[in-house]
Amino acid sequence: MSDVATVEQFVKKYKDLKQEIAKIIVGQETVINEILISIFSGGHSLLVGVPGLAKTLMVNTIAQALGLDFKRIQFTPDLMPSDILGSEILDEDRHFKFVKGPIFSNIILADEINRTPPKTQAALLEAMQERAVTVAGHHYKLDLPYFVLATQNPIEQEGTYPLPEAQLDRFMFAINLEYPSFEEEVQVVKATTSDVNVKVNALFSTSDIIKYQNVIRRVPVADNVIEYAVAMVGKTRPNGNTAPDLVKQYIDWGAGPRASQNLILAAKTHAVVNGKFSPDIEDVQAVAISILRHRIIKNYKAEAEGVSENQIITSLF
Repeated sequence: MSDVATVEQFVKKYKDLKQEIAKIIVGQETVINEILISIFSGGHSLLVGVPGLAKTLMVNTIAQALGLDFKRIQFTPDLMPSDILGSEILDEDRHFKFVKGPIFSNIILADEINRTPPKTQAALLEAMQERAVTVAGHHYKLDLPYFVLATQNPIEQEGTYPLPEAQLDRFMFAINLEYPSFEEEVQVVKATTSDVNVKVNALFSTSDIIKYQNVIRRVPVADNVIEYAVAMVGKTRPNGNTAPDLVKQYIDWGAGPRASQNLILAAKTHAVVNGKFSPDIEDVQAVAISILRHRIIKNYKAEAEGVSENQIITSLF
């Protein structure tokens, strides 16, 4: 099948996938789009929101609809790296045997990732970047496709440990979840307080997802779009020659090259799911806020004056 035919097939299946997810999840259109874009771009997502916004249900539903294995790890202050990666035990023949931890799955929901200390948070780093883990000197490959979807409570809450910058940078998207509208909340309450059970059908297989990821990587991008993305990321660096006054005034630290790579990859996927065969500048802008908001570090002045990441990023357009 040609790439053009594969893209057309993907667009149709993507629409069906959205309808399947909508059986369970009410509203949250933008959030679901961004999670799916990160999955088909081969990236990870960080969902930021207060408890009770159905983050876990959303990830579980998406995993079911994609036909992927799904494991949930509840991060707590006493969680150890071996609880995630697995450990070696002595079997009955007195040989060491590796017992795989929950990280060996297609989709990992790292629930409340900032409730655990940095040592345990760091256990995910190799898995996220290399799609492999090293335990007791042995290297284990993870099954593809592989995604970490982490949820995080707002930092202001009790008992949270902020994620290190190196780990935040591994997430393609940082997605903010808002409270549902009045009408959506009414629908949620109606659906969840009755005895109706809705079944989600798996519309994809692991080989389908890998095939579509590869096609998206082959999508051509014009040089001016790549230059636009790289220039936008360059403007977030306060010491750079192109940084605007707003950045110099309110930002301590800007985004690195991984942000530029993610902007182009996500723009490709955004273009494809909207039926285009090549991304343009509008596609880069559509994904820019969620890709850059966790990669720029505001200073005290920005906090004091209530300047948000979104305002700063939008000014770079």
